[in-house]
Amino acid sequence: MTAPSELAVTDGSGIDGGLYRRVVGWADAAPHWFNQLVEAWTLLGLGLFALLMLAAWWRARGGGPAVMARVLASPLIVLVAYAVNSGLKGLVEEVRPCAQLHVRDTLEACPGAGDWSFPSNHTVIAFAAAAALWVADRRIGAVAAVAAVLMGASRVWVGVHYPHDVLVGALVGLLVAVPLALAAGAAGPVVERARTGPLRPLLGAGPRAVSARAGRPVSARQD
Repeated sequence: MTAPSELAVTDGSGIDGGLYRRVVGWADAAPHWFNQLVEAWTLLGLGLFALLMLAAWWRARGGGPAVMARVLASPLIVLVAYAVNSGLKGLVEEVRPCAQLHVRDTLEACPGAGDWSFPSNHTVIAFAAAAALWVADRRIGAVAAVAAVLMGASRVWVGVHYPHDVLVGALVGLLVAVPLALAAGAAGPVVERARTGPLRPLLGAGPRAVSARAGRPVSARQD
């Protein structure tokens, strides 16, 4: 007889289990060096988004106060997206594909029981970070967007997520991050005032000082 706790879990294999098996098969046939790169990326790649946030902060020191406000909000936005996704995981309770389909030879060890699959946390974090950075800084955001796609793909490649876990994870990250990042620009006046105080070395002098050093006129309103 099936235990009550087993009745609550979700089997996502009927959605794209066949595609998952195909991707895992590709991974099994791929060169060892390539799989090592993917494993390293899926394990350490989220650190790149932290570095991109630091780069965005450095560039924002010479930007408008709304830009700096959005950059400073980006880590908090990622935390909110992660919290929302954790709630979804607990509601759906989808069994990991490697466990549901009894796939043993995955690149990453199959997570244990209770470590739910849907949506992908890595993907949510990556896309939330990319979206927040895109709103603040298009150039850095473009790099983050490519990295987010690669992160999502790697989670299927190493065998711990269905493709739909990644697609929905990307959607959750975007839906949470974009409105929050846009709203964070409203804190621009706070940043502008803080730039006149002891936090100026951290927040930067803004576009006025940069334009003044370059001998260019400054417009009345800068984002």
